[in-house]
This record gives sequence, structure tokens and C-alpha cells, in this order.
Amino acid sequence: MRKAAHTKHRQPLSPLHHQPLQSHFQPGSEMPYQFTALSGGPQATSAVSTQADGKTFEQLRQECLRRKQLFEDPDFPACDSSLFFSESVPINFEWKRPRDICSNPKFILDGADRTDICQGQLGDCWLLAAIASLTIQKDVLSRVVPQDQSFDQNYAGIFHFQFWQHSQWVDVVIDDRLPTVRSRLVFVHSSENNEFWSALLEKAYAKLNGSYESLKGGSTLEAMVDFTGGLGEVYETKSPPDQFFQILKKALDRGSMLGCSIDITSSAESEATTSTGLVKGHAYSITGIEEVNYKGRTVQLIRIRNPWGQVEWNGPWSDKSTEWNYIDRAEKQRLLQNALDDGEFWMEFEDFKRNYDRIEICNLTPDSLSENTNKKWEVTMFEGSWIRGSTAGGCRNYIDTFWTNPQFKLRLVDPDENDDQDQCSLIIALMQKNRRKLRKEGLDLETIGFAIYETPRGEEHLEKDFFRYNPSKARSKTYINVREISQRFMLPPGNYLVIPTIFQPHREADFMLRVFSETKVDSLYPPMPSKPAEESKEEKELRALFQIIAGSDQAISAYELQRVLTEVLQRRKEIKFDNLTIDTCHSIINLMDVDNSGTLEFQEFKIFWDKFKKWMMLFLSFDTDRNGRMSSYELRSALKTAGMQINNKLLQLLCLRFADSNHEIDFDDYLTCMVRLENMTRVFQALDKRKTGEVMMNFSEFLFLSMNV
Repeated sequence: MRKAAHTKHRQPLSPLHHQPLQSHFQPGSEMPYQFTALSGGPQATSAVSTQADGKTFEQLRQECLRRKQLFEDPDFPACDSSLFFSESVPINFEWKRPRDICSNPKFILDGADRTDICQGQLGDCWLLAAIASLTIQKDVLSRVVPQDQSFDQNYAGIFHFQFWQHSQWVDVVIDDRLPTVRSRLVFVHSSENNEFWSALLEKAYAKLNGSYESLKGGSTLEAMVDFTGGLGEVYETKSPPDQFFQILKKALDRGSMLGCSIDITSSAESEATTSTGLVKGHAYSITGIEEVNYKGRTVQLIRIRNPWGQVEWNGPWSDKSTEWNYIDRAEKQRLLQNALDDGEFWMEFEDFKRNYDRIEICNLTPDSLSENTNKKWEVTMFEGSWIRGSTAGGCRNYIDTFWTNPQFKLRLVDPDENDDQDQCSLIIALMQKNRRKLRKEGLDLETIGFAIYETPRGEEHLEKDFFRYNPSKARSKTYINVREISQRFMLPPGNYLVIPTIFQPHREADFMLRVFSETKVDSLYPPMPSKPAEESKEEKELRALFQIIAGSDQAISAYELQRVLTEVLQRRKEIKFDNLTIDTCHSIINLMDVDNSGTLEFQEFKIFWDKFKKWMMLFLSFDTDRNGRMSSYELRSALKTAGMQINNKLLQLLCLRFADSNHEIDFDDYLTCMVRLENMTRVFQALDKRKTGEVMMNFSEFLFLSMNV
């Protein structure tokens, strides 16, 4: 049973309020690094092995040849779990090797061609449309489908394929056991019964994403990016840009991969065939674009392929239509070739725009399709996470937490060459990572977007008030649940902040942010908090209080400190706390006990009381809704004001440790956090005698330090 492809609905956002757009989808210290994208195709870098044991394809093949055994992949076994994760296997599948299916199997027969790809009983037409586009670009195909493998020379039942994943190429190894029913392939297959490269490629992609079921429903652009590492863009055919035909022609000429689809308005329309032979909610690939002389006028044509390998357009310029009789015979022969029901057909471009809704283009480089010259693009890449309770702040609608999202600083230095407006070309591409693999855990694509703010030079991590009173300079057109969203901008040189977000707060995901620019972009690491201003340490009647607590020995123990702090906090109705633990009080003693007596004398207690008062005022100032608790999203600012220099990774750990399920922190947990952070900072600084930012310690010293703090 075939399933619909991923169809997306978009609409412009109002400048004042974000609305998420959902697709009909079937079912930190973020450290940036830079590189310059190579033009003309995928980068010739070595691929990383994905095998659990770390062995490469060649190592595994040689082991099998030496043992005279056929490879059986332990990472993706021939069993039901590799097929489905949410349902039982509906029929009795048999896993068979190609030599058990036919007498003379071939990896590639007479060259890999788009007719080698026929859809089976899996809703992955989006993947097949991308594979069909892949066959047109032979240099890209040879990277994804390495040529050093066959069923003849050095055959050991093992094959490998390469995909681009989150800034690197990975090598995916599989065995050649394929799911069959009555010795026929169930999923992707070639029109030739003894050709298997496309079926094996589908299996490798299923392994990369966790199972065959994980491939149900998707966007052609997703697979195109995984095949190339390129930049994806989407065009709406009902509101096309100027020179749309020329843009598409240039894209094909430059080796870009193109797909198209027809929207559905309900699940009932999924893969419904229209009277003209087109299928709704189905992914097609675009394989050619031409102009012909027809009855004295120029007609623009576009060639489309249905990955089913059948079911074609039956209108004007279809295989057997009369229009072909009125063009030059040689031209007809060149374009039409064999008029077979192979799933490929021509349409007039105007008919195409009327019938199809969307084109997805994967550019091997981000060159502007509307210009005549190639550009050398600079690429800056960031990776990060939206973590519940610390960096999952949601979109601008949620002003109280929006500012806690990861913030990436960029400096656009020089305008584009030959740009008389002094503007910089900029493309932002935001990708969620590993979401297809996480489906088996009940997680799917989040609704994502981003905003760009112009910032004063040298600003640190910007806080809530900045975003309350300053509008964004630019932003993504929509929030939508796709894997990657990208958009082009023209901005003047200056300092900018890119803020990637999920639409709603508290939603978790990992992401990658790519920034393409024609001129060099200076990227800055996420800024560290600055130190706060000094606060007064005066406290009236502090000595009298100390004498009451300390008693005759004029020193305060951990238990005495616990009693007095509990009494003070119980009187503060605006502060919520459960229980100030004795461990926290021991940590306070360790922090303030200069003479190592195990207690606090008056001068030590006075310094602590100053800190305690400051921490309490901080807590109240960041309790924005006055519920007696502090939002974990506000912890960053509280720590910054307290002079704690921590990165996002540590912030995420603190939120996981001290926040409750509602992302709130009671005062006792907040105090424990502050004391332990300051304690660790003090100890580290004492050990770092050379002020290098690094210390050395043996295991016993480490244990003493970790247990004592």
C-alpha cells in the first residue's frame, strides 16, 4: 500500500504574531566552525564509518573473503525490527540475497538510470524521486553509490553507500539480504529483475534512519540534501519568481536536483489520481526542461517522472499526444525517445504550473539561480540543542522565554562585489537533526523557524528587555514542521544575532544552523556572562543575630546554620522552598570556612550573609510571575548577575539537576546550585596557580574535591 508524500502548507507571518504551519506528514556551548564550500559538487572528503565496531567496508569485506563467509550485518539484522517499529509485519517476509532471487544478479546493469527505480509497497516515493534526480548527476551518483562493489569480483554479500549527515559524509555498510515475498522484492526494485543497486541503496538509507518504516512519508528535498550536502530551496508554482522557467533550467544545467508535488487538502486525497493522470500528495522528480518550436511559436516544456514507473500525464504533450507531430522530427526523436508507459512524461510549462503546487530544489552550491555568474560562498556552521528548562524558549510569542534560545553572533563585514546598495547576500538554513530516526520513540519533526536581530557592537547574550523593545531585522517566512528551513536575505554590513527556535517552548531537539554568505562572516562564540557590580555588605544587627545563633563557642555549625536559614526563609512568604538540606549547609561551611575549623566565625558568617542576601534578592528579581519560584529559563541571567561564567552545556545540566517537571526552581535548590558553583569556582582558581585556565590533579585529589564540595 503506497502512502502520500510529505506535503507542506505555508503562509506569510504577520509582523506581530507567529503562527505555526503544519505539514501533512505521514506517519550548550554551541561551538561554530567555518569552512569554504567547494563549487561544482560534493566535497571529496573521506566518509566516516557508521558500524558499531568502527570497522570500514573494506576491512569487513576482506574479513568475509578470508573466512569465505557472506556478510551478515549485526547492526541491521534481517528481522522484523529492521522493517517496522509501530506495527506487526503484515505478511511473512523472507530475507533473500540477490543470488537467491535470480540466476545472474548485477549491481548496476548498463549504467544507473532513472528507470531503474520502481516503487514497492512502502510510502517512500519522496526518496525514489530524489534517487531518480540523483541518476542524472553522475558525479554525485558515484559518491553516493560507490563503484567498487559488484556481485562478481570480490563478492562477499556486503555493500556500502555514502550519505551526508549534519556536516559530514558517513559510510553505511549493509549486507545484501533483502525483504521478499515469493522471491520478489517488496520495496524498491529495478525494471530489470536482475539489477539491485536501487534496492540496496534503499536498504542503506533505511538503516541510516533506523528502519524501513522510518522512510514512510517525507520531503524529496530531505533525501536530496542527504545525497549531496547541498542547500535546499522551495518555490511555490502559484506565486513563482520572475524568470521561473529560466531559474529551473539553470538549476538543471548546474547539476541541481529537482522534485515537485501536488498539495492535498485532506488525507482522503492522498495519492488520488486525477482525470489527467497526475497523482496528488505524491513526490515526482523533474528530469528535463526544454524549449521547442511548435507551429511557429516557442513552447516551454518540462519533463516529469513518477517513481511508480507508470501512471502518466495524459494531457497535451503526453507520450502519444498529437502536439509531437508538429515539431521537427529530429527534435521529437531526441526528446520523446521511446513513448513508453515508464512513468516519465512531458508537459507544457504553463500546464505544469497550473497542476503542481511546489518545486523543491537542492543546489550543490548556493549559487543564485537568477544570476549568470557563480559565486564563491563562505559557510559558517553551528550545532546546538533546544533543552527543556534552559534553551527551549519557543518563538517570539513567548517573550518571557524567547531570549533563552541559543543566540549566534555574526558580523557581516564587506558588502557583495558589484553591489551598489552595499548589501550582503546571506542564506540561513536551519536543520533539525535525527528526527526520522527518533520516530520509534514517538518523536517527529518539530515546527521550527528563526529570527535575525541587529545588535549593538560587543553586546553579550541579549536578555528579555532587548527583544521586548527591538523588532527583528529579518526572519523565516514561516514556522513549519520540516527537517530544514532556508531563506535568502540581503542585509547591510553590521553585527547580527541569529536565534533558531521551535515554535512552542519546552520542546526539545538538536539542530544545525548553516549560514551561507558571499563575503566572509565573522562568527563569535556564544558570549560568556559578565561580572556583576559589587553590592554592599552592610547588615544591621548582624552581630547580634550571630551571637544568638552561635552560642557560647561563638561559631556556627552546619546544623545551626540550617536552623537559622530555615527560620529566615519561613518568614519570607514570597519565597517557596521545600527543605534546606544539611548537605547544602555543609557546602556553605566549606565555601566560607577560611581557617578550616569546620564552622563559621563572625567574619566568615558576615561575608556569607552578604552573599545570601544578594542571592535571595536575585531570586526574587527573576521570579517574574511572583509565584515564589524561579523559572529555569531565568537561571542564565541569575548566574550572569552573580558573576558565574558557565557555558550552555553546563547550564543544561544545572537545569536538569535543579529544576522540577514544570521547569521551576525552588529557593532551596537555587541556593544549593549557587553555593556549589561558587565553591567549585573558588577551588579551581586556588589550584590554577599559573592562571592558565587548566589544572592537574590525581585521582585522590579529584575524589576529595568532588566529595568535599
